[in-house]
Amino acid sequence: MTGTNGKTTTTRLLAHIAMTAGKRTAWSSTDGIVVQGEVVEPGDYSGPAGARGVLEAPGVEIGILETARGGMLLKGMGVSHNDVSVVTNVSPDHLGLRGVDTLDQLAEVKAIVTRATRSGGWTVLNGDDPRVWAMRTAVRARPWAFSLDPASPALREALSAGGRGITVLDGDLAVLAPGADPDRLVPVVDVPMTLSGLSAHNTANALAAAAAALAVGLPRASVVEGLRTFQPDATLNPGRMNLYTAPAGHGGSCTVVVDLAHNEAGLEALLDVCDGLRPAGSSVRLGLGSAGDRTDEILQSLGEIAGRRVDQVVAAHKAHYLRGRTMGGLEEQLRIGLARAGVADIESFPTELSALEALVAAASDGDVVAVMCHAEREDIYAWLASAGATPDSAATIRRKVVAARGEHEAEAAIAALWQDEDPERRIATAAALHAEHAGDPRIAYEHGGTLDSAGRPDEAVPLYREALAGGLREPYRHRAVVQLASSLRNLGRVEEAVRLLDDVAAEHPDSLGIAAFRALALHDAGRSDEALSVLIGTVAATSTDPDVARYRRSLTAYGKDLTS
Repeated sequence: MTGTNGKTTTTRLLAHIAMTAGKRTAWSSTDGIVVQGEVVEPGDYSGPAGARGVLEAPGVEIGILETARGGMLLKGMGVSHNDVSVVTNVSPDHLGLRGVDTLDQLAEVKAIVTRATRSGGWTVLNGDDPRVWAMRTAVRARPWAFSLDPASPALREALSAGGRGITVLDGDLAVLAPGADPDRLVPVVDVPMTLSGLSAHNTANALAAAAAALAVGLPRASVVEGLRTFQPDATLNPGRMNLYTAPAGHGGSCTVVVDLAHNEAGLEALLDVCDGLRPAGSSVRLGLGSAGDRTDEILQSLGEIAGRRVDQVVAAHKAHYLRGRTMGGLEEQLRIGLARAGVADIESFPTELSALEALVAAASDGDVVAVMCHAEREDIYAWLASAGATPDSAATIRRKVVAARGEHEAEAAIAALWQDEDPERRIATAAALHAEHAGDPRIAYEHGGTLDSAGRPDEAVPLYREALAGGLREPYRHRAVVQLASSLRNLGRVEEAVRLLDDVAAEHPDSLGIAAFRALALHDAGRSDEALSVLIGTVAATSTDPDVARYRRSLTAYGKDLTS
Protein backbone atom coordinates (compact mmCIF):
# COMPACT_ATOMS: atom_id res chain seq x y z
CA MET A 1 0.00 0.00 0.00
CA THR A 2 1.58 3.25 -1.07
CA GLY A 3 0.72 6.75 -2.25
CA THR A 4 1.23 10.33 -1.21
CA ASN A 5 -2.14 10.72 0.52
CA GLY A 6 -4.68 8.25 1.82
CA LYS A 7 -2.47 5.22 2.36
CA THR A 8 -2.93 5.11 6.15
CA THR A 9 -6.71 5.47 5.94
CA THR A 10 -6.92 2.90 3.15
CA THR A 11 -4.71 0.51 5.11
CA ARG A 12 -6.90 0.85 8.20
CA LEU A 13 -10.12 0.39 6.23
CA LEU A 14 -8.78 -2.67 4.43
CA ALA A 15 -7.67 -4.15 7.76
CA HIS A 16 -11.13 -3.48 9.20
CA ILE A 17 -12.75 -5.28 6.27
CA ALA A 18 -10.38 -8.23 6.69
CA MET A 19 -11.18 -8.51 10.40
CA THR A 20 -14.89 -8.21 9.58
CA ALA A 21 -14.36 -11.26 7.37
CA GLY A 22 -12.91 -13.13 10.36
CA LYS A 23 -9.30 -13.05 9.18
CA ARG A 24 -6.48 -12.59 11.67
CA THR A 25 -5.00 -9.37 10.35
CA ALA A 26 -1.82 -7.43 10.99
CA TRP A 27 -0.71 -4.19 9.43
CA SER A 28 2.05 -1.64 9.57
CA SER A 29 1.78 2.10 9.14
CA THR A 30 3.16 5.42 10.31
CA ASP A 31 1.43 4.73 13.65
CA GLY A 32 3.13 1.40 14.31
CA ILE A 33 2.65 -2.34 13.94
CA VAL A 34 -0.93 -3.37 14.66
CA VAL A 35 -2.32 -6.87 15.17
CA GLN A 36 -6.10 -7.32 15.31
CA GLY A 37 -6.55 -3.65 16.13
CA GLU A 38 -4.00 -3.59 18.95
CA VAL A 39 -0.81 -1.56 18.53
CA VAL A 40 2.00 -3.94 19.45
CA GLU A 41 4.84 -1.62 18.46
CA PRO A 42 4.20 2.14 18.24
CA GLY A 43 6.19 4.36 15.90
CA ASP A 44 6.67 4.93 12.20
CA TYR A 45 6.79 1.44 10.72
CA SER A 46 6.01 2.29 7.10
CA GLY A 47 9.20 0.57 5.96
CA PRO A 48 10.91 -2.84 5.99
CA ALA A 49 10.87 -3.13 9.79
CA GLY A 50 7.10 -2.83 9.69
CA ALA A 51 6.85 -5.51 7.02
CA ARG A 52 8.94 -7.85 9.15
CA GLY A 53 6.83 -7.18 12.24
CA VAL A 54 3.60 -7.88 10.36
CA LEU A 55 4.79 -11.10 8.76
CA GLU A 56 6.19 -12.39 12.05
CA ALA A 57 2.91 -11.80 13.91
CA PRO A 58 1.62 -15.16 15.21
CA GLY A 59 -1.16 -16.68 13.15
CA VAL A 60 -1.49 -13.76 10.76
CA GLU A 61 -3.65 -14.56 7.72
CA ILE A 62 -3.64 -11.19 6.00
CA GLY A 63 -0.77 -8.74 6.23
CA ILE A 64 -1.13 -5.16 5.01
CA LEU A 65 2.01 -3.10 4.59
CA GLU A 66 1.85 0.67 4.37
CA THR A 67 4.96 1.46 2.37
CA ALA A 68 6.39 4.96 2.31
CA ARG A 69 8.84 6.52 -0.10
CA GLY A 70 11.55 7.00 2.52
CA GLY A 71 11.69 3.38 3.58
CA MET A 72 11.90 2.11 0.02
CA LEU A 73 14.72 4.51 -0.83
CA LEU A 74 16.73 3.72 2.29
CA LYS A 75 16.19 0.01 2.88
CA GLY A 76 13.90 -1.39 0.21
CA MET A 77 10.36 -2.69 0.45
CA GLY A 78 10.90 -5.46 2.99
CA VAL A 79 9.21 -8.25 0.99
CA SER A 80 10.10 -9.90 -2.31
CA HIS A 81 6.55 -9.99 -3.65
CA ASN A 82 2.92 -9.25 -2.82
CA ASP A 83 -0.47 -10.58 -3.87
CA VAL A 84 -2.19 -7.20 -4.18
CA SER A 85 -0.64 -3.75 -4.46
CA VAL A 86 -2.45 -0.44 -4.08
CA VAL A 87 -1.28 3.02 -5.16
CA THR A 88 -3.62 5.78 -4.00
CA ASN A 89 -2.09 8.81 -5.75
CA VAL A 90 1.12 10.75 -6.37
CA SER A 91 1.30 14.44 -5.50
CA PRO A 92 4.03 16.90 -4.43
CA ASP A 93 5.47 15.94 -1.04
CA HIS A 94 8.96 15.24 0.26
CA LEU A 95 10.43 16.46 -3.02
CA GLY A 96 14.08 17.46 -2.90
CA LEU A 97 14.97 14.60 -0.56
CA ARG A 98 17.29 11.67 -1.37
CA GLY A 99 17.46 12.48 -5.06
CA VAL A 100 13.71 12.63 -5.65
CA ASP A 101 13.12 16.09 -7.08
CA THR A 102 10.17 15.68 -9.45
CA LEU A 103 6.74 14.08 -9.43
CA ASP A 104 7.81 11.65 -12.14
CA GLN A 105 10.71 10.50 -9.97
CA LEU A 106 8.40 10.15 -6.98
CA ALA A 107 6.03 8.05 -9.09
CA GLU A 108 8.93 5.78 -10.06
CA VAL A 109 9.63 5.14 -6.38
CA LYS A 110 5.97 4.46 -5.59
CA ALA A 111 5.76 2.04 -8.54
CA ILE A 112 8.18 -0.36 -6.83
CA VAL A 113 5.30 -1.99 -4.94
CA THR A 114 3.42 -2.72 -8.18
CA ARG A 115 6.42 -4.37 -9.82
CA ALA A 116 6.63 -6.77 -6.89
CA THR A 117 3.04 -7.98 -7.37
CA ARG A 118 2.95 -11.58 -8.55
CA SER A 119 1.60 -12.35 -12.00
CA GLY A 120 -1.64 -13.87 -10.69
CA GLY A 121 -2.29 -10.93 -8.39
CA TRP A 122 -3.83 -7.51 -8.77
CA THR A 123 -2.54 -3.96 -8.91
CA VAL A 124 -5.19 -1.54 -7.64
CA LEU A 125 -4.42 1.79 -9.27
CA ASN A 126 -5.96 5.25 -9.19
CA GLY A 127 -7.36 5.77 -12.65
CA ASP A 128 -7.84 9.48 -11.98
CA ASP A 129 -4.09 10.02 -11.49
CA PRO A 130 -2.20 9.71 -14.80
CA ARG A 131 1.12 8.88 -13.15
CA VAL A 132 -0.45 6.12 -11.09
CA TRP A 133 -2.46 4.66 -13.95
CA ALA A 134 0.68 4.59 -16.11
CA MET A 135 2.22 2.12 -13.64
CA ARG A 136 0.10 -0.67 -15.16
CA THR A 137 2.39 -0.81 -18.20
CA ALA A 138 5.33 -2.20 -16.23
CA VAL A 139 3.64 -4.85 -14.07
CA ARG A 140 2.89 -8.55 -14.38
CA ALA A 141 -0.33 -8.46 -12.36
CA ARG A 142 -3.83 -7.72 -13.58
CA PRO A 143 -5.03 -4.09 -13.37
CA TRP A 144 -7.88 -3.00 -11.13
CA ALA A 145 -8.70 0.67 -11.72
CA PHE A 146 -10.57 2.81 -9.24
CA SER A 147 -12.06 6.12 -10.30
CA LEU A 148 -14.59 8.64 -9.05
CA ASP A 149 -15.68 9.13 -12.66
CA PRO A 150 -17.75 6.26 -14.10
CA ALA A 151 -16.82 7.47 -17.61
CA SER A 152 -13.08 7.34 -16.89
CA PRO A 153 -10.99 5.94 -19.76
CA ALA A 154 -8.94 4.05 -17.17
CA LEU A 155 -11.96 1.92 -16.29
CA ARG A 156 -12.49 0.98 -19.93
CA GLU A 157 -8.80 0.22 -20.37
CA ALA A 158 -8.74 -1.99 -17.27
CA LEU A 159 -11.75 -3.99 -18.45
CA SER A 160 -10.32 -4.32 -21.96
CA ALA A 161 -7.16 -5.79 -20.44
CA GLY A 162 -9.18 -8.42 -18.57
CA GLY A 163 -9.00 -6.49 -15.33
CA ARG A 164 -11.59 -4.92 -13.08
CA GLY A 165 -12.85 -1.48 -12.18
CA ILE A 166 -14.61 0.15 -9.28
CA THR A 167 -16.34 3.52 -9.35
CA VAL A 168 -19.26 5.57 -8.10
CA LEU A 169 -22.31 4.82 -10.22
CA ASP A 170 -25.49 6.78 -9.51
CA GLY A 171 -24.39 7.25 -5.91
CA ASP A 172 -23.32 3.64 -5.33
CA LEU A 173 -19.88 2.07 -5.00
CA ALA A 174 -19.99 -0.33 -7.94
CA VAL A 175 -17.61 -3.03 -9.18
CA LEU A 176 -17.15 -3.40 -12.93
CA ALA A 177 -16.11 -6.62 -14.67
CA PRO A 178 -15.88 -7.51 -18.37
CA GLY A 179 -19.20 -8.69 -19.78
CA ALA A 180 -21.10 -8.30 -16.51
CA ASP A 181 -23.59 -5.85 -15.09
CA PRO A 182 -22.19 -3.46 -12.46
CA ASP A 183 -22.20 -4.94 -8.97
CA ARG A 184 -23.52 -2.20 -6.70
CA LEU A 185 -21.96 -2.74 -3.29
CA VAL A 186 -23.32 0.07 -1.12
CA PRO A 187 -24.52 3.69 -1.44
CA VAL A 188 -21.72 6.18 -0.87
CA VAL A 189 -23.73 7.98 1.82
CA ASP A 190 -23.86 4.72 3.80
CA VAL A 191 -20.05 4.54 3.97
CA PRO A 192 -19.26 6.62 7.08
CA MET A 193 -15.69 7.47 6.11
CA THR A 194 -16.96 9.37 3.05
CA LEU A 195 -18.65 11.80 5.47
CA SER A 196 -22.02 11.24 3.82
CA GLY A 197 -20.42 11.59 0.40
CA LEU A 198 -18.84 14.95 1.23
CA SER A 199 -15.22 13.74 1.22
CA ALA A 200 -14.16 12.94 -2.35
CA HIS A 201 -10.70 11.78 -1.31
CA ASN A 202 -12.12 9.38 1.27
CA THR A 203 -14.58 8.10 -1.30
CA ALA A 204 -11.55 7.30 -3.48
CA ASN A 205 -9.89 5.60 -0.49
CA ALA A 206 -13.03 3.51 0.04
CA LEU A 207 -12.97 2.46 -3.61
CA ALA A 208 -9.32 1.44 -3.31
CA ALA A 209 -9.86 -0.53 -0.09
CA ALA A 210 -12.94 -2.31 -1.44
CA ALA A 211 -11.08 -3.27 -4.62
CA ALA A 212 -8.10 -4.56 -2.64
CA ALA A 213 -10.35 -6.55 -0.31
CA LEU A 214 -12.14 -8.22 -3.20
CA ALA A 215 -8.85 -8.76 -5.02
CA VAL A 216 -7.37 -10.62 -2.06
CA GLY A 217 -10.43 -12.86 -1.97
CA LEU A 218 -12.49 -11.52 0.92
CA PRO A 219 -16.24 -12.21 0.69
CA ARG A 220 -18.41 -9.54 -0.87
CA ALA A 221 -20.71 -9.46 2.17
CA SER A 222 -17.75 -8.75 4.46
CA VAL A 223 -16.57 -5.96 2.18
CA VAL A 224 -19.98 -4.31 2.31
CA GLU A 225 -20.25 -4.74 6.08
CA GLY A 226 -16.74 -3.37 6.58
CA LEU A 227 -17.49 -0.32 4.47
CA ARG A 228 -20.67 0.32 6.44
CA THR A 229 -19.06 -0.03 9.88
CA PHE A 230 -15.68 1.70 9.56
CA GLN A 231 -16.15 4.97 11.45
CA PRO A 232 -14.00 8.08 10.83
CA ASP A 233 -13.29 8.42 14.53
CA ALA A 234 -10.37 8.48 16.93
CA THR A 235 -10.65 4.74 17.52
CA LEU A 236 -10.64 3.33 13.99
CA ASN A 237 -9.03 6.15 12.01
CA PRO A 238 -7.19 8.45 14.44
CA GLY A 239 -5.90 11.73 13.08
CA ARG A 240 -7.77 11.42 9.79
CA MET A 241 -10.91 13.54 9.38
CA ASN A 242 -12.08 13.06 12.97
CA LEU A 243 -15.15 15.25 13.54
CA TYR A 244 -16.44 16.61 16.84
CA THR A 245 -19.18 18.93 18.03
CA ALA A 246 -17.76 21.35 20.59
CA PRO A 247 -19.11 24.31 22.56
CA ALA A 248 -18.18 27.47 20.65
CA GLY A 249 -16.55 30.34 22.49
CA HIS A 250 -19.23 32.81 21.43
CA GLY A 251 -22.19 30.54 22.08
CA GLY A 252 -23.79 27.60 20.36
CA SER A 253 -21.62 24.85 18.94
CA CYS A 254 -18.92 24.49 16.35
CA THR A 255 -17.57 21.54 14.39
CA VAL A 256 -13.95 20.58 15.05
CA VAL A 257 -12.02 18.62 12.41
CA VAL A 258 -8.77 16.90 13.39
CA ASP A 259 -6.76 15.84 10.35
CA LEU A 260 -3.15 15.29 9.30
CA ALA A 261 -3.39 17.33 6.06
CA HIS A 262 0.38 17.15 5.66
CA ASN A 263 0.67 18.57 2.14
CA GLU A 264 -1.14 20.71 -0.41
CA ALA A 265 -3.52 18.01 -1.62
CA GLY A 266 -4.29 17.06 1.96
CA LEU A 267 -5.03 20.65 2.93
CA GLU A 268 -7.28 21.18 -0.09
CA ALA A 269 -9.17 18.00 0.83
CA LEU A 270 -9.51 19.14 4.45
CA LEU A 271 -10.86 22.53 3.42
CA ASP A 272 -13.28 20.94 0.96
CA VAL A 273 -14.73 19.04 3.91
CA CYS A 274 -14.82 22.18 6.07
CA ASP A 275 -16.66 24.09 3.35
CA GLY A 276 -19.17 21.28 3.06
CA LEU A 277 -19.85 21.30 6.80
CA ARG A 278 -20.36 24.99 7.44
CA PRO A 279 -23.83 26.51 7.21
CA ALA A 280 -24.31 29.75 5.30
CA GLY A 281 -22.89 32.70 7.18
CA SER A 282 -20.51 30.62 9.29
CA SER A 283 -16.71 30.73 9.23
CA VAL A 284 -13.89 28.26 8.72
CA ARG A 285 -10.96 28.63 11.13
CA LEU A 286 -7.68 26.77 10.65
CA GLY A 287 -4.65 25.85 12.70
CA LEU A 288 -2.04 25.83 9.92
CA GLY A 289 1.19 23.91 10.34
CA SER A 290 3.62 21.53 8.70
CA ALA A 291 6.65 19.40 9.32
CA GLY A 292 9.90 21.13 8.48
CA ASP A 293 11.07 18.70 5.79
CA ARG A 294 8.89 20.30 3.11
CA THR A 295 10.38 22.61 0.53
CA ASP A 296 9.94 26.37 0.79
CA GLU A 297 7.64 26.15 -2.22
CA ILE A 298 5.35 23.62 -0.53
CA LEU A 299 5.23 25.61 2.71
CA GLN A 300 4.41 28.79 0.82
CA SER A 301 1.74 26.96 -1.14
CA LEU A 302 0.16 25.72 2.10
CA GLY A 303 0.01 29.30 3.33
CA GLU A 304 -1.49 30.53 0.08
CA ILE A 305 -4.17 27.81 0.07
CA ALA A 306 -5.10 28.65 3.66
CA GLY A 307 -5.16 32.38 3.01
CA ARG A 308 -7.34 31.96 -0.04
CA ARG A 309 -9.90 29.61 1.50
CA VAL A 310 -10.06 30.22 5.26
CA ASP A 311 -11.68 33.00 7.30
CA GLN A 312 -9.23 32.84 10.22
CA VAL A 313 -5.75 31.31 10.09
CA VAL A 314 -3.36 30.82 12.99
CA ALA A 315 0.03 29.12 12.97
CA ALA A 316 0.02 25.80 14.84
CA HIS A 317 3.62 24.69 15.32
CA LYS A 318 4.96 21.15 15.66
CA ALA A 319 8.17 21.43 17.68
CA HIS A 320 9.00 17.72 17.34
CA TYR A 321 8.79 17.84 13.55
CA LEU A 322 10.91 20.88 12.68
CA ARG A 323 13.46 18.58 11.00
CA GLY A 324 16.25 21.11 10.66
CA ARG A 325 14.15 24.27 10.53
CA THR A 326 13.33 26.75 13.25
CA MET A 327 9.77 27.70 14.15
CA GLY A 328 10.43 31.21 12.93
CA GLY A 329 11.92 30.06 9.65
CA LEU A 330 9.06 27.67 8.94
CA GLU A 331 6.46 30.27 9.82
CA GLU A 332 8.15 32.80 7.56
CA GLN A 333 7.51 30.55 4.56
CA LEU A 334 3.87 30.07 5.56
CA ARG A 335 3.50 33.84 5.88
CA ILE A 336 4.92 34.41 2.41
CA GLY A 337 2.15 32.23 1.00
CA LEU A 338 -0.49 33.87 3.17
CA ALA A 339 0.61 37.29 1.95
CA ARG A 340 0.06 36.19 -1.65
CA ALA A 341 -3.56 35.58 -0.71
CA GLY A 342 -3.86 38.97 0.97
CA VAL A 343 -3.49 37.84 4.59
CA ALA A 344 -1.18 40.34 6.24
CA ASP A 345 -0.75 38.86 9.69
CA ILE A 346 -1.72 35.86 11.80
CA GLU A 347 -1.44 34.79 15.40
CA SER A 348 1.16 32.15 16.19
CA PHE A 349 0.96 29.34 18.73
CA PRO A 350 3.75 27.00 19.86
CA THR A 351 1.58 23.88 19.79
CA GLU A 352 -1.30 22.40 17.85
CA LEU A 353 -3.37 22.22 21.03
CA SER A 354 -2.93 25.87 21.98
CA ALA A 355 -3.90 26.88 18.44
CA LEU A 356 -7.05 24.75 18.62
CA GLU A 357 -8.00 26.19 22.01
CA ALA A 358 -7.73 29.73 20.63
CA LEU A 359 -9.73 28.92 17.51
CA VAL A 360 -12.57 27.27 19.43
CA ALA A 361 -12.65 30.24 21.83
CA ALA A 362 -13.05 32.56 18.83
CA ALA A 363 -15.72 30.42 17.17
CA SER A 364 -19.40 31.24 16.84
CA ASP A 365 -22.34 28.92 16.41
CA GLY A 366 -22.01 26.88 13.21
CA ASP A 367 -18.33 27.62 12.60
CA VAL A 368 -15.93 24.88 11.50
CA VAL A 369 -12.56 24.72 13.25
CA ALA A 370 -9.83 22.56 11.71
CA VAL A 371 -6.37 21.74 12.99
CA MET A 372 -3.60 20.15 10.93
CA CYS A 373 -2.61 17.66 13.61
CA HIS A 374 0.64 15.74 13.45
CA ALA A 375 2.25 15.80 16.87
CA GLU A 376 -0.40 16.18 19.59
CA ARG A 377 -3.28 13.96 18.62
CA GLU A 378 -3.84 12.40 22.04
CA ASP A 379 -3.54 15.75 23.82
CA ILE A 380 -6.13 17.22 21.47
CA TYR A 381 -8.54 14.33 22.01
CA ALA A 382 -8.17 14.71 25.78
CA TRP A 383 -8.77 18.45 25.63
CA LEU A 384 -11.83 18.06 23.43
CA ALA A 385 -13.33 15.61 25.92
CA SER A 386 -12.61 17.94 28.84
CA ALA A 387 -14.14 20.87 26.94
CA GLY A 388 -17.43 19.02 26.49
CA ALA A 389 -16.93 18.08 22.85
CA THR A 390 -18.49 14.88 21.54
CA PRO A 391 -17.39 12.76 18.56
CA ASP A 392 -19.75 13.04 15.61
CA SER A 393 -21.55 9.85 14.65
CA ALA A 394 -22.27 9.05 11.01
CA ALA A 395 -25.84 10.27 11.55
CA THR A 396 -24.63 13.56 13.03
CA ILE A 397 -22.22 14.09 10.14
CA ARG A 398 -25.01 13.45 7.66
CA ARG A 399 -27.23 16.00 9.40
CA LYS A 400 -24.44 18.57 9.30
CA VAL A 401 -23.74 18.00 5.62
CA VAL A 402 -27.41 18.32 4.73
CA ALA A 403 -27.88 21.36 6.99
CA ALA A 404 -24.90 23.10 5.41
CA ARG A 405 -26.75 22.89 2.10
CA GLY A 406 -29.68 24.67 3.73
CA GLU A 407 -31.67 21.45 3.82
CA HIS A 408 -32.76 18.86 6.35
CA GLU A 409 -32.52 15.09 6.20
CA ALA A 410 -36.31 15.03 6.56
CA GLU A 411 -36.82 17.75 3.93
CA ALA A 412 -39.07 15.58 1.78
CA ALA A 413 -41.23 14.69 4.78
CA ILE A 414 -41.44 18.35 5.79
CA ALA A 415 -42.48 19.37 2.27
CA ALA A 416 -45.13 16.64 2.19
CA LEU A 417 -46.37 17.78 5.59
CA TRP A 418 -47.22 21.25 4.33
CA GLN A 419 -48.90 19.92 1.21
CA ASP A 420 -51.53 18.22 3.36
CA GLU A 421 -54.64 20.42 3.46
CA ASP A 422 -56.05 18.81 6.62
CA PRO A 423 -54.81 20.79 9.68
CA GLU A 424 -55.32 17.99 12.19
CA ARG A 425 -53.58 15.45 9.99
CA ARG A 426 -50.71 17.92 9.55
CA ILE A 427 -50.39 18.23 13.32
CA ALA A 428 -50.38 14.45 13.79
CA THR A 429 -47.75 13.98 11.09
CA ALA A 430 -45.58 16.73 12.58
CA ALA A 431 -45.88 15.20 16.05
CA ALA A 432 -44.72 11.84 14.68
CA LEU A 433 -41.77 13.52 12.95
CA HIS A 434 -40.93 15.32 16.18
CA ALA A 435 -40.94 12.05 18.10
CA GLU A 436 -38.69 10.48 15.47
CA HIS A 437 -36.29 13.45 15.55
CA ALA A 438 -36.36 14.30 19.24
CA GLY A 439 -34.25 17.33 20.05
CA ASP A 440 -34.10 18.50 16.43
CA PRO A 441 -34.80 22.26 16.39
CA ARG A 442 -35.99 22.36 12.79
CA ILE A 443 -38.61 19.69 13.40
CA ALA A 444 -39.74 21.42 16.62
CA TYR A 445 -40.16 24.62 14.59
CA GLU A 446 -42.23 22.89 11.91
CA HIS A 447 -44.34 21.14 14.56
CA GLY A 448 -45.03 24.50 16.17
CA GLY A 449 -46.01 25.90 12.80
CA THR A 450 -48.67 23.23 12.27
CA LEU A 451 -50.27 24.06 15.61
CA ASP A 452 -50.03 27.79 14.97
CA SER A 453 -51.68 27.53 11.57
CA ALA A 454 -54.49 25.46 13.12
CA GLY A 455 -55.31 28.23 15.60
CA ARG A 456 -53.60 26.64 18.61
CA PRO A 457 -50.97 29.28 19.52
CA ASP A 458 -50.81 28.23 23.18
CA GLU A 459 -49.41 24.85 22.08
CA ALA A 460 -47.16 26.39 19.42
CA VAL A 461 -45.32 28.76 21.79
CA PRO A 462 -43.34 26.11 23.74
CA LEU A 463 -42.32 24.41 20.49
CA TYR A 464 -40.99 27.65 19.03
CA ARG A 465 -39.06 28.24 22.25
CA GLU A 466 -37.69 24.70 22.10
CA ALA A 467 -36.51 25.26 18.53
CA LEU A 468 -34.79 28.54 19.37
CA ALA A 469 -33.17 27.15 22.52
CA GLY A 470 -32.00 24.12 20.53
CA GLY A 471 -29.91 26.25 18.17
CA LEU A 472 -32.25 26.64 15.19
CA ARG A 473 -30.25 28.31 12.44
CA GLU A 474 -31.11 30.64 9.61
CA PRO A 475 -33.09 30.95 7.46
CA TYR A 476 -35.50 29.47 10.01
CA ARG A 477 -34.36 31.17 13.20
CA HIS A 478 -35.76 34.64 12.50
CA ARG A 479 -38.96 33.07 11.19
CA ALA A 480 -39.36 31.16 14.45
CA VAL A 481 -39.00 34.44 16.36
CA VAL A 482 -41.65 36.08 14.17
CA GLN A 483 -44.03 33.15 14.58
CA LEU A 484 -43.43 33.04 18.34
CA ALA A 485 -44.19 36.76 18.56
CA SER A 486 -47.32 36.35 16.45
CA SER A 487 -48.54 33.53 18.69
CA LEU A 488 -47.88 35.61 21.80
CA ARG A 489 -49.82 38.50 20.27
CA ASN A 490 -52.74 36.18 19.56
CA LEU A 491 -52.61 35.08 23.20
CA GLY A 492 -52.79 38.71 24.36
CA ARG A 493 -49.15 38.89 25.44
CA VAL A 494 -48.60 41.93 23.28
CA GLU A 495 -45.64 43.55 25.03
CA GLU A 496 -43.62 40.32 24.78
CA ALA A 497 -44.46 40.18 21.09
CA VAL A 498 -43.36 43.77 20.51
CA ARG A 499 -40.02 43.19 22.25
CA LEU A 500 -39.28 40.12 20.14
CA LEU A 501 -40.27 41.86 16.92
CA ASP A 502 -38.26 44.98 17.75
CA ASP A 503 -35.16 42.81 18.13
CA VAL A 504 -35.68 40.76 14.99
CA ALA A 505 -36.55 43.89 12.97
CA ALA A 506 -33.22 45.41 13.99
CA GLU A 507 -31.49 42.32 12.58
CA HIS A 508 -33.60 42.31 9.39
CA PRO A 509 -34.49 45.96 8.73
CA ASP A 510 -35.50 45.38 5.10
CA SER A 511 -38.01 42.60 5.75
CA LEU A 512 -41.53 43.65 4.81
CA GLY A 513 -42.92 40.55 6.48
CA ILE A 514 -41.32 41.36 9.81
CA ALA A 515 -42.45 44.97 9.49
CA ALA A 516 -46.04 43.83 8.95
CA PHE A 517 -46.06 41.59 12.04
CA ARG A 518 -44.39 44.33 14.06
CA ALA A 519 -47.02 46.83 12.94
CA LEU A 520 -49.81 44.48 14.03
CA ALA A 521 -48.23 44.04 17.46
CA LEU A 522 -47.69 47.78 17.88
CA HIS A 523 -51.30 48.43 16.89
CA ASP A 524 -52.55 45.94 19.49
CA ALA A 525 -50.31 47.63 22.05
CA GLY A 526 -52.13 50.91 21.43
CA ARG A 527 -49.30 52.43 19.38
CA SER A 528 -51.12 52.75 16.07
CA ASP A 529 -49.19 55.76 14.80
CA GLU A 530 -45.92 53.94 15.37
CA ALA A 531 -47.35 50.85 13.67
CA LEU A 532 -48.25 52.82 10.57
CA SER A 533 -44.88 54.59 10.65
CA VAL A 534 -43.03 51.24 10.70
CA LEU A 535 -45.02 49.90 7.79
CA ILE A 536 -44.77 53.01 5.62
CA GLY A 537 -41.06 53.42 6.39
CA THR A 538 -40.22 49.83 5.44
CA VAL A 539 -42.29 49.98 2.26
CA ALA A 540 -40.61 53.24 1.28
CA ALA A 541 -37.15 51.81 1.95
CA THR A 542 -37.52 48.45 0.23
CA SER A 543 -40.30 48.40 -2.36
CA THR A 544 -39.43 48.27 -6.05
CA ASP A 545 -42.91 49.43 -7.06
CA PRO A 546 -42.42 52.34 -9.52
CA ASP A 547 -44.96 54.54 -7.74
CA VAL A 548 -43.26 53.97 -4.39
CA ALA A 549 -39.93 54.78 -6.04
CA ARG A 550 -41.42 58.03 -7.40
CA TYR A 551 -42.64 59.12 -3.96
CA ARG A 552 -40.00 57.43 -1.78
CA ARG A 553 -38.73 60.64 -0.20
CA SER A 554 -42.23 61.88 0.63
CA LEU A 555 -43.41 58.55 2.03
CA THR A 556 -40.31 58.31 4.22
CA ALA A 557 -40.91 61.79 5.60
CA TYR A 558 -44.64 61.20 6.20
CA GLY A 559 -43.88 57.96 8.01
CA LYS A 560 -41.45 59.71 10.34
CA ASP A 561 -43.94 62.53 10.97
CA LEU A 562 -46.38 60.03 12.47
CA THR A 563 -44.14 59.50 15.49
CA SER A 564 -42.58 62.95 15.80
